[in-house]
Amino acid sequence: MNMQLQLLLIWVLNALALFAVANYVPGIHVAGFGAALIAAFFLGLVNTLLRPLLLLLTLPVTVITLGLFIFVVNGALFWLVGSVLRGFVVDSFWSGVVGAVLYSIFSWALSSAAAQLIRKQ
Repeated sequence: MNMQLQLLLIWVLNALALFAVANYVPGIHVAGFGAALIAAFFLGLVNTLLRPLLLLLTLPVTVITLGLFIFVVNGALFWLVGSVLRGFVVDSFWSGVVGAVLYSIFSWALSSAAAQLIRKQ
């Protein structure tokens, strides 16, 4: 499987994960699958560009809290994307934290399952 197709598959799987999170967390709302695709794209962009910088800047607090502050950073970024986009809404910071954790778990599970299927072919 070529690289562009893998990237497209991961993007769609992340959108499915985001759609699933919206069904489980009461404070997270996604207008439709198109909105989930756009939100998944921006979440990936924010996590690629802003998250490393924020983790570096908050490293002392992260070390003091034994890594638990990473949940705060992830939740804040999830909340940030939800406040910028129209079809993706995160009601509160704590909804963002729970949503970010579930999004990571669902995304990991779907990506792992897809990787297993690709390797078998």
